[in-house]
Amino acid sequence: MRVNQPGAEYGRSTQAIHAGYDRDPATGALAVPIYQTSTFVFSSVAEGAKRFAGEESGYIYSRLGNPTVHVLEQKVAALEKAEAALAFASGMAAVSAVLLGLVRTGDYILCSKGLYGCTYGLLRLLRERFGVDYSLCHMKDEQEVIHSLQPNTRIIYVETPVNPTMELVDLRMIAKVGKERGIYTVVDNTFMSPYLQRPIELGCDLVIHSATKYIGGHGDVVAGIAAGPQKLMDEIRMTTQKDMGGILAPMDAYLLIRGLKTLGVRMDRHCENAQKVAEFLCAHPKVAQVFYPGLPGFPQYELAKKQMDGFGGCLSFELKGGLDAGIRMMNRLSLCKRAVSLGDVDTLIQHPASMTHSIVPAEERRKMGITDGLIRLSVGIEDVEDLIGDLEQALTFA
Repeated sequence: MRVNQPGAEYGRSTQAIHAGYDRDPATGALAVPIYQTSTFVFSSVAEGAKRFAGEESGYIYSRLGNPTVHVLEQKVAALEKAEAALAFASGMAAVSAVLLGLVRTGDYILCSKGLYGCTYGLLRLLRERFGVDYSLCHMKDEQEVIHSLQPNTRIIYVETPVNPTMELVDLRMIAKVGKERGIYTVVDNTFMSPYLQRPIELGCDLVIHSATKYIGGHGDVVAGIAAGPQKLMDEIRMTTQKDMGGILAPMDAYLLIRGLKTLGVRMDRHCENAQKVAEFLCAHPKVAQVFYPGLPGFPQYELAKKQMDGFGGCLSFELKGGLDAGIRMMNRLSLCKRAVSLGDVDTLIQHPASMTHSIVPAEERRKMGITDGLIRLSVGIEDVEDLIGDLEQALTFA
């Protein structure tokens, strides 16, 4: 395939559409071909030997690289301002490959509080079975982060915004702390997408996405992405990706490539709708608090403006009536879909206390920032008046 890599002079939407691909040289096809093949034929024994020795570029076996997947990787690398990217079978495959690719027995990982549950589970596994320790930190200021470091710290791992409170981590500060001490800084950028936030531009080392969310955007594919320096990406590709095998299928890569073509218009609409929904909820008498970075009253509103190009499509709000109010409201919704995940064109809503975290004791939930009346809303791109209408009628039962 002919490769097109728009330079820095192109905007984000242009890069999302054009980076990594120009046209198919054999047919002139505008759409990226789906190379649904497991293996690739060598023209000679010598060619095969050179490819295995790394002396010649080219494809060998789709677990080691695939042309369709490579286009996706180039697009995300361009959007994240990274030297290279790797695509995985899920967001957790990306997290696992990056962490296992960077740490050694005896290392320490400092993480932001409020981690995704499966990432937290992986960290516990690393501690119990492989001798890699970790701790959680709010990361609200530089001194708090510095005081939480250990001499053997290998990684500072951050999710921002934090789910579900939307608390932000100052990425420039984290990057500074890491660089001064030779510590890798890894950021899960799923909630923002590279359209709204680019941690590498702010000085961080690596970025991870659950591409299932905003990168795909249509709720029809599960995938992950990691992006960062070429050397690190090459090491991860040839170790934890190749040997653990969490690769992305060509068809799934194609769906993500197609999703990226509309990333800009989708993210603009997600942000616009979320802002209006947040403002509506702020004025509602049954809502105690709204957590959304785009609200001037949000504690980190100024930080959000400094490191994000928009405030995102996710928000949370607290119902005054607690657990029972949350259940009643959720059961009365008709347009908003009761479902986990986020970043879909459809609006998705969940009540963690009665759904995803119902088996967790109430006190433990509260320590995680999940109160009984907390609702998390991933605002879609429907007509916002319809979304507000659905929420308004459901809130009468809260």
